[in-house]
Amino acid sequence: MQIAPARLQEHLNKDLRSLYTLHGDEPLLQQEAADLIRQTARSRGYTERHVFTVAGAHFNWGEVHAAGASMSLFADKLILDLRIPSGKPGKEGSVALQQLAESTASNDAVLLLVLLPRLDKTAKSSGWYSALEANGATLQLDPVERAALPAWIAQRLDQQQQRVREGEEGQRSLQFFADRVEGNLLAAHQEIQKLGLLYEPGELSFEQIERAVLNVARYDVFKLGEAVLAGQHLRVQRMMDGLQAEGVAEVLVHYTLAEDIRSLKRVKDAVSAGRPLPQVLREQRVWGHKERLFERVLPQLTPAVTNRLLQSAHQVDGIVKGMKLPAWPTDNWQALLRLALMFSKACSPR
Repeated sequence: MQIAPARLQEHLNKDLRSLYTLHGDEPLLQQEAADLIRQTARSRGYTERHVFTVAGAHFNWGEVHAAGASMSLFADKLILDLRIPSGKPGKEGSVALQQLAESTASNDAVLLLVLLPRLDKTAKSSGWYSALEANGATLQLDPVERAALPAWIAQRLDQQQQRVREGEEGQRSLQFFADRVEGNLLAAHQEIQKLGLLYEPGELSFEQIERAVLNVARYDVFKLGEAVLAGQHLRVQRMMDGLQAEGVAEVLVHYTLAEDIRSLKRVKDAVSAGRPLPQVLREQRVWGHKERLFERVLPQLTPAVTNRLLQSAHQVDGIVKGMKLPAWPTDNWQALLRLALMFSKACSPR
């Protein structure tokens, strides 16, 4: 049984399963969902809790089984809190998880809570995950994307009886807030809580938010490609500054930009040769949000533009590796920024 994170409270008001599996790479959302499940369980008599963290190849799964089988004299019911940070329980763990899933499904005295990172397709197809899904409820907790972040901030402010002003100023406040906390949802949560401490419930001005919210954004190099393909020049420059400040390797930034340029050229050439776009995108492993960006950008890119971008990427590769080229900045990050903005402008919506 799969539950949308937004429906978890509604689900818990009606029912409490004996098994919950939370997976995703957003720590704040996983922590909040797990806390909500534990709080509900405690209110229904699950007063004892054992926490196990699976680390290394020699984890003792027998201790988990033993904890579930032996109840305290002072507790009515038990929560087994099982954390697998790697997302890979191993051969012995796979068997143990299947056994635990089946045993807890028929045991009202034990609630099994399994916490996992983001899982790939292979993990979701495994026997142990299938057993967890079949015998309990699963929640996939994905990060809040940049486009959805202002609405998420507004919703969290509303929970503490605060709101931004109506109209353009309010939208500017939310965008400013999102720019400062992008990629760092836990920090966003903390900044929202800080606003609740600093100001009374009610309307917040742009000046109040500007004074209070720190610049705690953290940028993902692989999100840089999406910003470039979307033609978001200011965001690209902000992300490049952030990546440099965080000490991200220049070769990784270059690889991200160059690989997108190469993929665009390969797809463009294949479609020009008469091959269907959906098939070519699958072959080039382009999917999700990036697939939609490719579909928008491809018609406006001429062969001359893609060739120029490819040549520029080749030149910047040399600069990052120590070469000096005329007409290009000698600083690696300045050269990378020029390439990123050149690429972004070529992808700007017409």
